[in-house]
Amino acid sequence: MHKGRLSLIYLTIVSLYGILMLAEQNAWLGISSSVLIPLRIIVLIAFGYFVIKQKSLTAWILYSMFLGTEVGHDVPDIAIHLKICSKIFLKLIKTIIAPLIFATLVVGIAGHSNIKQVGRMGLKAILYFEIVTTIALFIGLAAINISQAGVGVQLPVEAEHSEKLVATKQSAEEIILHIFPENIAKSISEGQVLQIVIFSILFAIGLALVSEAKRKPMLDFTESLSEVMFKFTKVVMYFAPVGVGAAIAYTVSHMGLGILVNLFQLLATLYGALIFFLLFVLLPVALFFKVPLKKFLNAIAEPMSIAFATTSSEAALPKAMENMEKFGVPRKIVAFVLPTGYSFNLDGTTLYLSLASIFVAQVAGIEMSWKEQLMMVFTLMLTSKGVAGVPRASLVILLGTAASFGLPVEPIFIILGIDELMDMARTSVNVIGNCLATVVIAKWEGEYQEPTKRYEI
Repeated sequence: MHKGRLSLIYLTIVSLYGILMLAEQNAWLGISSSVLIPLRIIVLIAFGYFVIKQKSLTAWILYSMFLGTEVGHDVPDIAIHLKICSKIFLKLIKTIIAPLIFATLVVGIAGHSNIKQVGRMGLKAILYFEIVTTIALFIGLAAINISQAGVGVQLPVEAEHSEKLVATKQSAEEIILHIFPENIAKSISEGQVLQIVIFSILFAIGLALVSEAKRKPMLDFTESLSEVMFKFTKVVMYFAPVGVGAAIAYTVSHMGLGILVNLFQLLATLYGALIFFLLFVLLPVALFFKVPLKKFLNAIAEPMSIAFATTSSEAALPKAMENMEKFGVPRKIVAFVLPTGYSFNLDGTTLYLSLASIFVAQVAGIEMSWKEQLMMVFTLMLTSKGVAGVPRASLVILLGTAASFGLPVEPIFIILGIDELMDMARTSVNVIGNCLATVVIAKWEGEYQEPTKRYEI
């Protein structure tokens, strides 16, 4: 079947499923759940048929998201226990991160022995990251001041919450010190991506400086390791639909679809700000650097869907690295820019942090001057760097910011209730921004090679 026609069928099925779900939530036309549930199941069966016909992992992931929604909505008592499947998937992904980053960086740097290029590439990447993330911070600041989403929100009576978050105030010295590893094994076990990147770069530079006889055995090993890890990723990705579907089922089962009604204004503000950022920041950047948009969207579809469902940038990293290399970005640039971007270029997270910080002040009834708001933004420019690409890490940063500016932490627990829905959007934007950054740096370095054959997901 023609791909365009198949996409139209997908869109029709997804829209029909959404209408049926909304009809039940809002009791449209007085149709009972006993009628709507079988209709939704029929739609999902039809959806599954076309997914099987296409034989695409991305299609399977998309289908699993809707299947997970149905399971979470209809049988929440069962779905609440499915989180173990998503945890298994995330654990498998995390085993890939450190060896993949180490191997690809070492091969990319030491294999070419061009230390000057690494330094030049690093400066360009950091410059690009700082400009884009600063714009994201200001967009978040403007969006929450326009919407005033926190004004008039009532704090919950109950102060106890199942999730305990600890506010940590970090100085600039501590943030900088945290970038550098003291024990690489500890960095790997704690998932400190930036520390692994720093170690790998220094190791690669050291390897590049030794004689050819000493360098070749290690290069052969790391090159073999990188190839094995890409194959390892491919095997793990077969489990992605199960992990993604389970994550969605769990989210729906313990939050319910009705949570979308609560705090809709805050959600709309975040989603609107992120869409604005995509259309008026990332899209112009892509057009300026002449990135082939259709092929780029195909390349990021799978890692973005994984990030959206799991709310973890790390979960999407291996697939993003693989797809960007297929897209025409040299491995040495992918291996350097993507992992570094996961610490310095979390566009969605930085936008969210500025938005959420002002929201906390609005809920607490605290008037903040523009000078105070700008000071908060510049503080977030520091504290948001090195945020791990894992779920809920941004909440810890948010608590730290609240502590720094004397804001109460109670309003943050309102955000906690819908944080997973917000995390889905901001994590997807993180992945899009980092994938675009690899293409931008490759074009800037004059090393981007457009694929000779049509890119397939």
